[in-house]
Amino acid sequence: MSVRLSLALDQLRSRMWFIPGVFVVGALVAALLVVPLDRAVDQALGGRLSGILFAGGPDSARLVVSTIAAAMLTFTGLVYSITMLVLQLASSQLSPRVMRTFLRDRVNQGVLGLFIATFLYALLVLREIRSPPNDAAFVPAIAVTLVYLLLVASVASFVFYIHHMAEAIRAAHVLRSVADETRGAINRLYPEGIGDEPTGPVPVLPTRPPDTVVDLERGPGVIIGIDGEALVRFAQDHSVTVELPHMVGDFVPTGAPLVLIWRKPSTPQGEELPTHALSRAIQIGGERTMTQDAAFGFRQIVDIAERALSPGVNDPTTAVQGLDELHDLLRRLARREFPSPVRLADDGSPLLRLPRLDWPDYVALALDEIRQYGAGSIQIARRLRYLLLDLKAVAPAHRQGPLDRQLRLLDAAIAAHYDSSEDRRSAAEPSPSGMGPAEAPVLAAGTVVES
Repeated sequence: MSVRLSLALDQLRSRMWFIPGVFVVGALVAALLVVPLDRAVDQALGGRLSGILFAGGPDSARLVVSTIAAAMLTFTGLVYSITMLVLQLASSQLSPRVMRTFLRDRVNQGVLGLFIATFLYALLVLREIRSPPNDAAFVPAIAVTLVYLLLVASVASFVFYIHHMAEAIRAAHVLRSVADETRGAINRLYPEGIGDEPTGPVPVLPTRPPDTVVDLERGPGVIIGIDGEALVRFAQDHSVTVELPHMVGDFVPTGAPLVLIWRKPSTPQGEELPTHALSRAIQIGGERTMTQDAAFGFRQIVDIAERALSPGVNDPTTAVQGLDELHDLLRRLARREFPSPVRLADDGSPLLRLPRLDWPDYVALALDEIRQYGAGSIQIARRLRYLLLDLKAVAPAHRQGPLDRQLRLLDAAIAAHYDSSEDRRSAAEPSPSGMGPAEAPVLAAGTVVES
């Protein structure tokens, strides 16, 4: 699947109108098909299905359908109000970044779509009910019965919706939803599996100033996707070296350098490079997504943990739940192979450089701020130490350095925040829950367990 299509599908999923829009189209199609079917069945069977379908006259059918339509409009307003309230609470109590999790929630979109579709379908059926003296009496029995069934489905979905929203606003549920999406991003971006050995030094790019600088001419935004294959083809076709000074997830202001180009000796002199092709290969959006940006998932979890550790909230247990998810994510990355930021031509010359996060960057992103904000919490200190010792047990030798650095910084933070030697010893005890001494054994460094 192309980068542009993947991003388009991801953006559609984040739009609350998309699935309700599909339901609306379905309601229109159903009304256009069911009413003619009603006429055909009525003419063919002469009302012999009245035992299982709606059997009332035009007046009762009109009353029932209009009442259901009015009720569904009220239901729709109630669902919208509850959704907006939950978004506000999640933004203020957890993090503004997690609002996208609620906007992408298929249950919210599906329930809202069902209610709107039921309302619209009932209105369309209502206009087909005929009564004397102006017209011959006609009640679309199948269509009215379907309105009843949609009402029953709407009531059942509303009960489920209330339960779902009560669960969705819980910090543990939000953390798990963000972590699950991040796990999917990790599997897409780092699919190679085991990466036991370093890949070697990164090839050196030209040190002279670039020959061509492509600036961002569009409005400012965040890089949400990069088509690396298109950039490589451009570099090969025009015998140039291409570098992006920004990585996916970075904000780029208007007029800032977006692409740097160096000509090679084999590049035809005076050739006008079609730089518009480069701009199409780099997608700019209003906010970060996880299509090519696994770090955004780490960022959201860290934000929730920091909010929980703030003096106004003082909820280290929620922060520990965030560390639980970060622990799993880092454990998955510990032995994954990280792609080189530089793509080479057949002759070994660099074609493209895309800056990427590496193992030390992910470790720092996940742990630095939580360690700083939670330095005064024994629960956080214990959970961090257990996390780091467990990662040291599974990470290969060339990835031990960032973990050793985190342990040194954790020791320094404990020494700085606790005057009592008893408190320092207590905070230095690793614990998988943060509540006390280790309830589960920590593997010795170097031991690898494959699941």
